Amino acid sequence: MRTLAKTIDLVAAFDASPNPYMLLDDQLRYAGMNQAYLDVTQRRRSDLIGRPAMEMFDAGPGEKAAENARQLLSSFQKVLETGESDHLAVIHYAIPVPGVDGEVVYEDRYWSCSHTPIIDASGRVTHILQHTTDITELEKLRRQVARQRPNKTTSALDSMIGGGVFRRAMTVQADNRRLANERKQLLDMFMQAPGFVAVLNGPNHIFQLINGAYSQLIGHRDVTGKAIRDALPELSGQGYYDFLDDVYATGEPFHGRQSPVQLQHTPNGPLETRYLDFMYQPIRDQAGEILGIFVQGHDVTDTVVAAERQKLMIDELNHRVKNTLATVQSIAMQTARSHEDPRSFAETFQSRILSLSHTHDLLTQSHWEGADLRAVLEHETEAHGPNRLSLNGPNVTLDPATAVSLGMIFHELATNAAKYGALSAGDGRVLVDWSVADLNAPRLDIRWRETGGPAVSPPDRRGFGSRLIERNVRHDLAGTVERHYSGDGFTAEISIPLTKEAE
Repeated sequence: MRTLAKTIDLVAAFDASPNPYMLLDDQLRYAGMNQAYLDVTQRRRSDLIGRPAMEMFDAGPGEKAAENARQLLSSFQKVLETGESDHLAVIHYAIPVPGVDGEVVYEDRYWSCSHTPIIDASGRVTHILQHTTDITELEKLRRQVARQRPNKTTSALDSMIGGGVFRRAMTVQADNRRLANERKQLLDMFMQAPGFVAVLNGPNHIFQLINGAYSQLIGHRDVTGKAIRDALPELSGQGYYDFLDDVYATGEPFHGRQSPVQLQHTPNGPLETRYLDFMYQPIRDQAGEILGIFVQGHDVTDTVVAAERQKLMIDELNHRVKNTLATVQSIAMQTARSHEDPRSFAETFQSRILSLSHTHDLLTQSHWEGADLRAVLEHETEAHGPNRLSLNGPNVTLDPATAVSLGMIFHELATNAAKYGALSAGDGRVLVDWSVADLNAPRLDIRWRETGGPAVSPPDRRGFGSRLIERNVRHDLAGTVERHYSGDGFTAEISIPLTKEAE
């Protein structure tokens, strides 16, 4: 009963106050008002409760009324956003009153307003209490004095209660609005900056403000109000705490370029290495004392990774060029030994160089990261027509060295088949099957089988093609090769490890 009595007393006191009060919810709808407010606005309580307050304040004739409504709305929004009170020293608001023959006319009134937030236990603004004071008589007195002394300097009385006070109030209010707009513009620029930005406060480097880019950098964690050692514990041992401490202690800025940092870059994700260009700049007060640190920078991870990749590609290219030149030299020497006729030498040498070129084309398409086994086979056998070769096997990505070696092997096998084997006859075919065995130490098994061609027998001597196949499989690929000659056609079985790169 005592609590109920206190509630009734508070309501009665609120309603009995001679000053107008109104209460708005967080949607700016009327939640309550006292009798004084109803009297000055000439409204009934039932007409206002639950209605948007700005519908009432938008009323009134002229551009001046619209500007006053915008000014009032801005004050309400500021209270909702900041949770702090806001004051309007002077605002013009005309009151609708009955005129002749029931016509509504507006009576000029001037008010001074205070808007106070009502905050719940979680810190959220739930309501706004408006307290207004009618200062119309003060304005009328100021104008009366001004009319009585139209050509004379302002009197002391006018300065105290009229124009001086009134003008100063209007000036302060205008300055406050201008500063608020400028602050909002600067804050918007801060939050929308393409680089990451943060403001750290005090010797413990407490996050006071961060922008969207900084939030993205740290995995959208809620760090505002937390010390950096608590907010970003993964930075421990990486030197960044020490950099901040030094800047705060010495006042000397610190500049980092392409600095690696381990960060949780995605929500609840693992640590990732990012590279940052950044600046730690001390923030000082008017006396020169350091208050905090301004952090600004850019995530340059993509640039650093691209540069490292380019260097790796150049180093790989240099290595491949040397190997390719050595291979070309070997092909030239071995081909020359097997072909005394310049014309046949040129034809054979050119075909082998083109085979090497085909594989290089495939590797270039993947930036020398690898090539697909099926694609290598298709490139080396396409001259013999797709209907005469059958390729069966899973997708297997070959590293560059393996792709080059197998490309040359397939070229020699296809050339021999066209000269002496299944592809030399109209009905002959080549079947190529492959599989990957033992996933713990994977090996690639390839079976080249010719059918429908002339009977074959082991050659009397080992030519360059046979030596190239054996050398590439056993030396470059650390594998094995077995060749079989029978009346049914030639067969080659090749087995190589996929975990060992050619040296």
